[in-house]
Amino acid sequence: MSTSCDPIMFLSGAGLPAWIWDDVRRDLGEGQHTCVASRPQGDRPRLRDYAQVVIDSAPPGGFVIVAHSAGGVIGAEVARLAPERVSAFLAISAVIPQPGQSFMSAMPVPNRWVLNAAMRVAGTRPPDSAIRRGLAHGLDKEVADRIIADFTPESPALYRDRTAHRSWSGWRGYLRTTDDHELPMALQQRCAQRLGAAWQDDLDTGHLPMLENHRAVAAAITRFLGARPSHRDPSTSRPARPLSW
Repeated sequence: MSTSCDPIMFLSGAGLPAWIWDDVRRDLGEGQHTCVASRPQGDRPRLRDYAQVVIDSAPPGGFVIVAHSAGGVIGAEVARLAPERVSAFLAISAVIPQPGQSFMSAMPVPNRWVLNAAMRVAGTRPPDSAIRRGLAHGLDKEVADRIIADFTPESPALYRDRTAHRSWSGWRGYLRTTDDHELPMALQQRCAQRLGAAWQDDLDTGHLPMLENHRAVAAAITRFLGARPSHRDPSTSRPARPLSW
C-alpha cells in the first residue's frame, strides 16, 4: 500500500506501547519496511537520549519519521541530530515546539499549568479515568482497558527539556485529529505551522487514530509519501523550504 522505499520509523506518544501501530503496519503491506522506536533505558533519561535511541535503532541509511503526540518532540530532535538520515516527517496529532520551548511550554494556558501541577503531584502517569476520558476517547472499552494496562510513565525530561535550533529541508506533513480530547485543533494547527508542513489532512477521530481507524491512517501515510516532490513531475515540483525551528 505504501509508496516509500525508505523504512518508516514510528514514534509513539508518551507512555504508549509499540503495539498501537500493529494494524497500521500490517495495512501498509509486507513490502514496506517499518519499525517502532523503543524508549531509552536508565534512570530519568533526557530528551536527547530518547532521540539517540531512535537514531541508533533505525535501519542503515535514510528513514521516514511518523510521530504521534509527544513523539513529535522526539522526532524534531532526531531531525536536528541526524538531518541527513530523515527523508520525510509526518506528524500525527503531534506536539512540535518552537526553538527553546519544551513539550510543556508548547501547551496553551491553562493546560500547561494543569499538566505541570499534575506531574509534580502524581508523576507522568495520568489517572486511569483521565486516560479513558482523554487519550482513549473514541476507543472501544476493551482497547481502552489495554491502553491503561500497558501505559508506561515517561521521564519528566521528555516533557520539560527544551528543544534547540535546528534546520532541516525534508518533506513534512501533519495529520490532524478533529475529535481529539488531548490536543485541541488550534494547537494542532499551530504545530503544523511550526513544522512547516507542506502536506496536511484531517481524520475524524480522537487522539489515537491508529487504533480508532487504522486503515485511514495507513492510507494517509501512503498519500503523504506519494505526494513528495520526488514522486511528482519534476517540472511542477518545488523543493521544500529549509525548516528552522
